[in-house]
Amino acid sequence: MKNIAVLGATGSIGASALDVVARHPDRFRASVLTAHRNVDALVALCARFRPQLAIIADPAFESALRRGLTQAGLSTRAAAGTDALRAAASGDCDIVIAAIVGAAGLESTLAAARAGKRLLLANKEAVVMAGALLLDAVRNGGGELIPIDSEHNAIFQCLPHGPGAADVECLPNPHRNLDQAGVRRILLTASGGPFRGKHRNDLAAITPDQACAHPNWVMGRKISVDSATLMNKGLEVIEAHWLFGARADQIEVVVHPQSIVHSLVEYADGSVLAQLGNPDMRTALAHALAWPERIESGVAALDLLKLGQLNFEAPDRETFRCLDLAYCALAAGGTAPAILNAANEVAVAAFLDGTLPFLAIAELIEATLAAMPAEPADTLEGLIYTDLTARQHAQRIMRRSFC
Repeated sequence: MKNIAVLGATGSIGASALDVVARHPDRFRASVLTAHRNVDALVALCARFRPQLAIIADPAFESALRRGLTQAGLSTRAAAGTDALRAAASGDCDIVIAAIVGAAGLESTLAAARAGKRLLLANKEAVVMAGALLLDAVRNGGGELIPIDSEHNAIFQCLPHGPGAADVECLPNPHRNLDQAGVRRILLTASGGPFRGKHRNDLAAITPDQACAHPNWVMGRKISVDSATLMNKGLEVIEAHWLFGARADQIEVVVHPQSIVHSLVEYADGSVLAQLGNPDMRTALAHALAWPERIESGVAALDLLKLGQLNFEAPDRETFRCLDLAYCALAAGGTAPAILNAANEVAVAAFLDGTLPFLAIAELIEATLAAMPAEPADTLEGLIYTDLTARQHAQRIMRRSFC
């Protein structure tokens, strides 16, 4: 029986993870569940899964969580705050699902890595901000890292493992030299989001609800906006660099509107391996929870005959400029990806609040990157300072130029 801590249990990834866990009560137990502020949803999950510990990230809601658990007659312990999240991620659990959105998930993700857990990583921002620190933490902790966003999980499945694969069994021991492993390039697929095919003059009056109406995936609002701007794919490019040791010129983004091919790996002999499946996060979660075994996920079998065709096209980099901004941040290195991520979080939050136009998201990110030269990203404290400073810069630029 594996004990699982689900960090971000009330989000879409948390819901998918708990669905897979519930299908295998003989293998998995949800021992820790966390949420940001949604006390009612967290208590409801505790009533169903009976974890040992429930954590609310915002300490202002701790009393409400305790009352809710007591009123529900649950013995689940309550805790709150960043320290509690770190302690839970490094405590009495075997697997940690890191599904807290944004930079807020960095410290608990690092804590799980240092403690040698099997880390199922959905929080791409942790890799973008602190890729080298995270991989060092997993390596020094002796644990495992398996990505569970659909694209990187697909790449993980398509790379060689086992004897003859440079002794690679699991991240963070990726092919640090993909050429030596016979890999020519990685192809990250992108759905294109809700605005695929539109041009800049079509996007001036876009609303948050329109941006969050993803055609294929059910996701939270922040990641839905990232998908609409293609920043989500830009962050995934940086993530692929760290997770798989890929150079920027070995990572190509391909728009695939059906979201059936989740990513591909091209080899030197001309072979291209792809992972296909219906667009459902439970496939990647089931794969990572049981790896190297395969278990039932609840996802319907893929019917290629019914699907009929698969389409691919190049991304529109002029309309969706966030993708190129991510490549630029990767090229700059150091703290540039952390600055990119912080500015994006500020911009997306402002867009969702109705205070920043959709097209200004990329403009604000670009201006913030220009205002802050990249520096070495060698300490957690330095990255946290960079993140805070970049947010302050982005807020000032936004007030001055976009509001």
